[in-house]
Amino acid sequence: MENEKLQKVLARSGFGSRREMERWIEEKRLTINDSLATLGDRVGPSDKVTLDGRKIDLIFSGHVPRRVLIYNKPLGEVCTRHDPEGRPTVFDSLPPLKQGRWIVVGRLDINTTGLLIFTTDGELANLLMHPSAQIDREYAARVLGEVDDDMLGRLKQGVLLEDGMAKFTDVRFFDGEGANKWFHCVLMEGRNREVRRLWESQGIQVNRLKRVRFGPVFLPSEVKVGTWRELSQKECNMLAAEVNLDVDRVKFVRTPAQKDEDVRRYKNQKVRQVAKGGDQNRPQKAEKPKKRPRSVGKRGAGR
Repeated sequence: MENEKLQKVLARSGFGSRREMERWIEEKRLTINDSLATLGDRVGPSDKVTLDGRKIDLIFSGHVPRRVLIYNKPLGEVCTRHDPEGRPTVFDSLPPLKQGRWIVVGRLDINTTGLLIFTTDGELANLLMHPSAQIDREYAARVLGEVDDDMLGRLKQGVLLEDGMAKFTDVRFFDGEGANKWFHCVLMEGRNREVRRLWESQGIQVNRLKRVRFGPVFLPSEVKVGTWRELSQKECNMLAAEVNLDVDRVKFVRTPAQKDEDVRRYKNQKVRQVAKGGDQNRPQKAEKPKKRPRSVGKRGAGR
């Protein structure tokens, strides 16, 4: 196997984006076989790579299959690996890995539920999150307040927030009567609390928010709140194709014992509307949707 550029291997291994890895190399934080790494250096499986003096394990192309799973995040979980406040995290319920680690694609705040994507491929994660990928994200939002066509037009045309212009590429009424109504809205970015802030700019309060789609990946009905499902290799390759990554030809082969363990772990997942230790004032029972969620917005818009 040919050696690969150091920053590419580091990105695949989940340490950060290629650009960030290049900065680490320039900051002289990495060594290869006890020699200071420089931009353009290539590494292979037999090389010893250290970061800040500590040996690190790297994932090389063709060695470890790309794995992706989808998770239905409940209320009260935070999107961090370790929380200093001791709150439950989205990583607590994921299946363990013998090689690599789960990397979350984008984040949801503690009060937002729905679709999260995790992968073992750092390069895939960084490409999906990069603004240049123009990956659309769809949310179901329950809002409190009077919403009219002029307001929807402003939200699609663009609103000046404290961190710049923002807009929905599409927003449509979905369901509801009275003061609370459900809308489906689509963004091409993933800025902090952007959906909530857009509605708040019009004097509208969002009291429930759930992500239902990330690019070509929908949140399926069989993945209940607080549970996960791993994607097939075909589904993984379709997702990678969105950001022009090569097809993964390394198959993830499980032994019969591993298959039995996977089935047991999958069946033993607990459906949780609210995370343990999360917001206990929220309803514990999931609402029954009156209509099946539908996709809004055209994929590829703005590309």
